[in-house]
Amino acid sequence: MSKLEIYLDKDIDKNLIKTKKIAVIGFGSQGYGQSLNLRDSGCDVVIGLRSDGNSYKKAKDYGFNVLEIEEAVKYADVVQLLIPDEIQAGVYEKRIRPYMHAGQYLMFSHGFNIHYKKIQPSKDINVIMVAPKGPGHTVRSEYEINRGVPCLIAVYQDVSGDAKEVALSYASAIGAGRAGILETTFKEETETDLFGEQAVICGGVSALIKAGFETLVDAGYSPYMAYFEVLHEMKLLVDLINQGGLADMRYSISNTAEYGDMTRGPKVIGKEARAAMKNLLKDIQDGSFADEFLNEMNTGCKKFNELRRQNANHLIEKTGQEIRSAFLWNNDGKIIDRSRN
Repeated sequence: MSKLEIYLDKDIDKNLIKTKKIAVIGFGSQGYGQSLNLRDSGCDVVIGLRSDGNSYKKAKDYGFNVLEIEEAVKYADVVQLLIPDEIQAGVYEKRIRPYMHAGQYLMFSHGFNIHYKKIQPSKDINVIMVAPKGPGHTVRSEYEINRGVPCLIAVYQDVSGDAKEVALSYASAIGAGRAGILETTFKEETETDLFGEQAVICGGVSALIKAGFETLVDAGYSPYMAYFEVLHEMKLLVDLINQGGLADMRYSISNTAEYGDMTRGPKVIGKEARAAMKNLLKDIQDGSFADEFLNEMNTGCKKFNELRRQNANHLIEKTGQEIRSAFLWNNDGKIIDRSRN
């Protein structure tokens, strides 16, 4: 295993990115979080959007100079592409590539389209990645309390000789230098990120929570009790894991819980689950998942929308809405306001 190297603000030329004009293309979760942090760090930022898009008014309401995508690209030294993966290639070909010039920096926060060669940039531009390891709303909320979200950087093409330094400086400006920045590759970030989302932090966790909830409810237990035991408490334990690993979580729970954890957990996540994980990883590595996802998005999202509908109507969601609306601990300090960010 290679030696861990973490970059912090003290290791970075924080002023380098301030010498560059930045165009953030998109104003979703990451576009919102990154652009506000860049501006508050003293950077020159414009937002590139369709003037008839839903995000246009949101970005204007935050006081940004909002341009059509083509004009933003022509203005900028650094073009940060923060629109959804499934539309990046089309937008790049039509509205970005024709307007880029030699020496510009094309930046991503996920390696998907570069790694799977859906976008093939010209050889005379820098191609870099700055990938916060958290949602854009958290990138913003952590910055506002003088903290940061850890970040990955990667260099795919370095024609100017300073691509890594620009990536580090940008990462620092969005707050990552307060937490820690690690260097990786587009390939490694893409494949591990997709695997983590599918097998563990999104797909694995949500399937495990629902399966536990359904098991208790089917056995006759109250859905309210089931919700608290398999969903609500998840957040409390994950906070302990995040701060001190599995060891801190086990230090904090009862002996009964710890013994059950270590003896029963492997019966749930056993050989069958591990085999499924290996198959998921294979689909990611050979591009099968990427092609399936893009095909679904480009052919009307029928399966995707049906899965969204089924999950939204699940009893665990209805139970959770009822519980969360009744408890004081959930009604203040929300990070996400869908009307504004």
